[in-house]
Amino acid sequence: MSTPVSGSRPRTGRDAGQAIISASADGIVLVGDDGYIRFCNPAAGELFGRPADHLLGGPFGFPIVAGRATEVELMLPDGGERIVEMRVTSTLLDGEHLHVAALRDVTRRRRLEQDLERALERQHATAAVVAHELRSPLAAIRTLTDVLRDPAATLTPELRADVVDRIAERTAFLQSMVAKLLTAARIDEGVVRPPLERVPLLELTLERLADFGEQAGEVAVTCDAGLVAHVNRDEMSSMLVNCLENAFAYGRPPIKVSATGEDDRIELRISDSGPGVPEDFVPRLFDRFAREPGAGRRTEGSGLGLWIVRCLARANGGEVRYEPGDHGGACFCISLRRARDS
Repeated sequence: MSTPVSGSRPRTGRDAGQAIISASADGIVLVGDDGYIRFCNPAAGELFGRPADHLLGGPFGFPIVAGRATEVELMLPDGGERIVEMRVTSTLLDGEHLHVAALRDVTRRRRLEQDLERALERQHATAAVVAHELRSPLAAIRTLTDVLRDPAATLTPELRADVVDRIAERTAFLQSMVAKLLTAARIDEGVVRPPLERVPLLELTLERLADFGEQAGEVAVTCDAGLVAHVNRDEMSSMLVNCLENAFAYGRPPIKVSATGEDDRIELRISDSGPGVPEDFVPRLFDRFAREPGAGRRTEGSGLGLWIVRCLARANGGEVRYEPGDHGGACFCISLRRARDS
């Protein structure tokens, strides 16, 4: 794939696309169906530790799975390594089917997570909760995997798809649990936090809803596009995700996410149409490892999610509270700082 040369001719769609890709802060690599690199931008060259034009025509070297994010390790010429998050989409460009790999350096974040994982090993109380809460989903995955591997089992395509879906569901639960534990460890260790930034709430809400797949269709969002919070973006994501997970687990649709702003404050409200929180449990709702006594029979959980929301809300200069819903259900209200107009 050739680089556009300056001249008087108008740019083609491919020329314009390459110009946009070249200016991207993320590493962008276009890979053909044969696995060889057709084009990459300067940012991709920096991630690989090689000039971008040296990568052209060579094998990409990583599995290409469209539609989900994966982490890959890049071996650098100096013997070091870099961890990047890779998201893959597919496109048809000038008649050729290409895979577009967007690469983002997450080395620092991953190293921090590894440090937090080691810190987690020292927290005996948390480890006990982990052992208790993870036993059931791990056993389910083991059983379901054995069903798929059993040569004597005669599964219709529909049954096989159902087993795979159940494994994916259990895996998603484990991933959510690990994310909560890492966040709890970061809070406990008092890790130095990045500075606060301007975060458009509507944009962030829609990004996080996309992670919930079909469940996102149960959520109605009301938020002005110009509403911007002064928070840490990752911690705001964690607050929103934990509240949504709580609504999906303990409430019923429809679920509503709404945000309003007044003066220098923003109030984000996540409400559901479920049974709500028993009055006698409300005082302990945001305690660490607290779970409503009857919840264990209905759904899995660690009792960490709302505790995390409260800790992060306060760390960002805000607060969270519970209110009974106007028509039943639970409503969690997160008060945040509003970003000033730049």
